[in-house]
Amino acid sequence: MGVRVLVVEDDDKIAAPLVRTLDREGYEVERVAEGLPALPRLSSGEIDLLLLDLGLPDVDGLDVCRRAREDGFTGGIIILTARDGELDLVVGLDVGADDYLSKPFGLSVLLARVRALVRRGSGAVATEPVVEVPAAPDLPGLRVDVNARRIWVGDAEVAATSKEFDVLALLDASRGSVVSRERLISEVWDENWYGSTKTLDATIGRLRQKLDDAQAPAQVTTVRGVGFRLEDARGA
Repeated sequence: MGVRVLVVEDDDKIAAPLVRTLDREGYEVERVAEGLPALPRLSSGEIDLLLLDLGLPDVDGLDVCRRAREDGFTGGIIILTARDGELDLVVGLDVGADDYLSKPFGLSVLLARVRALVRRGSGAVATEPVVEVPAAPDLPGLRVDVNARRIWVGDAEVAATSKEFDVLALLDASRGSVVSRERLISEVWDENWYGSTKTLDATIGRLRQKLDDAQAPAQVTTVRGVGFRLEDARGA
């Protein structure tokens, strides 16, 4: 089965050529014109990638993005927006988007972004052995299973998007050592990535929150001017 893409866009002049182009490239494409009907499709587990307009007639696209992630959607999300304000970009990344494109955009640029997300979501990082950290007394251990692409704290699984998992897997493979921002961008996104580096910062922020919520005995720390490090929490 091919990659399944859901396009959520109310403007027929934008949606029609977008759907035709994706279909011609071999993707299985669905399109809805409102945000609320998209949510059950995303929670069905049948969609791999979401192309999401923000200015929808029934609900703000940011709410769709947030609710999709809360409902467990772990596929890629690319926001399509006519809003060019930095605040909207940061909020979009904070609620779970992987990438964004400002309208008007070229279809060739969109396809490049789609291919990059699909490539990373296909498990390109899953070539390292499973790394386990023994649990400390009274604390669950953090385990990153790169083969199954799952994160565990003790017996509890931590839900993560494709990008969140790839970032954590890369940090975990060098646990205790600094991984540069440049390496994270190159290996998790693309060596030719030209989007905002705020994408990485937002992903790191979500990972920190999820590890904190799961009471994981590890934390992602910032090494200013260099990158990030995954290290055991004190006493762990």
